[in-house]
Amino acid sequence: MTAVLGVLLVAAVAWKGYQLSRAPADLPLRSVTLCLVSAALAFPFGTGPGARAADGLLGAGAAELLQNVLLLCCVYFLMCFYLHSAALDPARGRRRARLELVPLGLAAGLAAVSMAATPPGARGGTYDTADMQIAGVAGFYLSAGLYLGYALAMALWWTYRYIRLSQGSLATGLRLTAVAMAAMVLADVVRQVFVVVRWAGGPDESPLLTGANLTLSIAVPVFVIGVSYPGAATRIAALRLWWRHRRAYHRLRPLWAALHQAFPEDELTRVPTRPWGDRLLLRGVHRRYYRRVIECRDGLVRISPYLARPDADGEEEGARDAAPPARPEPSESWAADLAARLRAALHDHAAGAPAPSRVAPSKAVLLPMPAEETLEGDARQLVTLSDAFHAAAR
Repeated sequence: MTAVLGVLLVAAVAWKGYQLSRAPADLPLRSVTLCLVSAALAFPFGTGPGARAADGLLGAGAAELLQNVLLLCCVYFLMCFYLHSAALDPARGRRRARLELVPLGLAAGLAAVSMAATPPGARGGTYDTADMQIAGVAGFYLSAGLYLGYALAMALWWTYRYIRLSQGSLATGLRLTAVAMAAMVLADVVRQVFVVVRWAGGPDESPLLTGANLTLSIAVPVFVIGVSYPGAATRIAALRLWWRHRRAYHRLRPLWAALHQAFPEDELTRVPTRPWGDRLLLRGVHRRYYRRVIECRDGLVRISPYLARPDADGEEEGARDAAPPARPEPSESWAADLAARLRAALHDHAAGAPAPSRVAPSKAVLLPMPAEETLEGDARQLVTLSDAFHAAAR
């Protein structure tokens, strides 16, 4: 569980850091990023090697103090996310965030004073092993725990309000975050009650306390997943679109190559400023995909006079023969017929034969149009035609 949490924190910090680098003025995003950074910085001090290193370098109890102060900062920045998101005026959100620094500073200060007042020999324990009958130890955990509970409860209240206004992946992420924070608040309340119980001489162990610790260990990774889920879901959707465009780009090649050979002057020749980056970045694939779709459509418009054939009455019927039904999506039959005619038309064009259309060869003739009037619908029909065109060459 510890290793999984560490990996989740590193991945979440990297992802939010990347987002923040693209929108540095986004205050809610900055707050979420700082929340995750604080949690990631606190994480090593909760592990055995990290705690021993900090205590050996800074003195007994340093790891526990640093971990708790960073966790206080974590929930403070979480609260700031909602303060900035809810504020109609950014200046008002910043003022409220500055006001919330007061209880944060008080809690961190009391924790530091309590740790300093604790004898060095009693500072090295954790919550489970610490001697709560020592006033400094009890004060340390009580001051930190009370602020954690306050900040988490405030954030939970705001999260609940936002869930009702959200939908999709954002609502899912907020629900996960809310469940995690509710579990954290519940576990924190139990732990604070047992601080008082143990300070008063009560037992150090209890099934209720064990359950609270287990709940807390599960809630933390769920919280990290909830915070990261909306962005991850958006990125996964973007990757699916990238993969679909990449496949369509390659499937369009047979049609594009034939039309490009016939009309090389129609190529959109804008060269990207960073060729390697254009190949590696997601938007580079989208750019090449849309360019190929446009070039294929332009080529079909240019060759369309060669695709028209007069009917028995001498009327143009290219549009009727070539056009697919509007509903359902065009079947393979129209594509196979048009692909065969297209090959013949390209051959006639290359041989310099006159267009069979009685209109001027430069005037376009109606060709298959997408069932829905969108570029993606147009692209789907072009891909179908390209597949049929490629199959006809075998």
